[in-house]
Amino acid sequence: MRILSIQSAVSYGHVGNSAAVFPLQRLGHEVMPVATVCFSNHTGYGDWQGVMFNGEQVRDIVAGIDKRGALADTELIISGYQGGSSIGDAILDTVAKTKARNPRAVYSCDPVLGNENSGCFVSPEVQELIRDRVIQHADIITPNQFELGFLTGRELNTLADTFDAIKEIQRIGPQTVLVTSVNRADAQSQTLEMLAVNQSEAWLISTPRLPGKINGSGDVTQALFAAHLSSGKSLRQALELTTASVFELLAKTISAGSKELLLIEAQEAYVAPARSFTARQIDRSSGSELNPA
Repeated sequence: MRILSIQSAVSYGHVGNSAAVFPLQRLGHEVMPVATVCFSNHTGYGDWQGVMFNGEQVRDIVAGIDKRGALADTELIISGYQGGSSIGDAILDTVAKTKARNPRAVYSCDPVLGNENSGCFVSPEVQELIRDRVIQHADIITPNQFELGFLTGRELNTLADTFDAIKEIQRIGPQTVLVTSVNRADAQSQTLEMLAVNQSEAWLISTPRLPGKINGSGDVTQALFAAHLSSGKSLRQALELTTASVFELLAKTISAGSKELLLIEAQEAYVAPARSFTARQIDRSSGSELNPA
C-alpha cells in the first residue's frame, strides 16, 4: 500500500514522520514522507534548530510526486501537527487532489491541539483551522479525549458523553474515530483505555498504565491504526494490533530509561507483538459493554 504522510521531521529522536514512517515501512508499506518542518529535535527539549516549511513548499513537493503518477495509487494520506493555516490549506489541497486521482484514498487526521494536563498548546489560528476546516474532510481522526471535547465543545466525563461527542463529529465528516486516551471515573485503576468507533460498531480496549509519556507515541498510534484499517483489517483488529504494538514499543522505551522512542529496537512489535490485548464491544447508544464477562 502506498501512503502519503505529511508531518514534521526531526533528525534526533522520533516524532512526526520520524516516528510514523519506519513502523509503516516495517509493515511493508511504501511511504512518501512530506515534511512540514525539519528540526534537529522535537520542541519539548526547549531549544531546537532547523526550518519550518510553508504551504507552497508542501504543495511543490506534492506536485512533484503527482508528476510521477504516485497519487493515483496512494491509498492513505496521514497528517499530524499543523503549524498554521498555510500548511493546513496545503494538506486539504493534497487530500482533494489525491482523492481526484484515486477516489478510494482515505484521509486520516490526528487533530493535534493539546491534552488535559496542558490544555491547548497550539495557536488560536490552528485551533480554528482544525475544528472548522480540516476535520470535516477526514475519514479517520485520532484525537485524545481532551481534543475530542475541544472539537465538539463538550465536557467528557463518561463513556456516554464520549459517544455523544463522537456522533457529533461523525455528522460533520469523519466516520471512524479513535479516541487515544479515555478517562472516566468507573475505569479500572491504573489502566489506559482507547476507544474505536465507526458507524456500526464500537470497541474499547485497556492496557496497564505505563509511567510517563514519550513524545511520538501518538504519531505511531495514528499511523498503525490508519494503515491497518486501510489494509482491510476490521475496526476491532486494527485497534487490537495497534494497541499491542504501541504498548510494547512504550514498554521497551520506558524500561530502557530512554527519553526517545526505541523505534528500531522495538521493530518486531509492529509485525508480531509479543503480547495481545482483547477489545470489548460497546453499545454505541448506552456506552455499556454488549457482552460483559
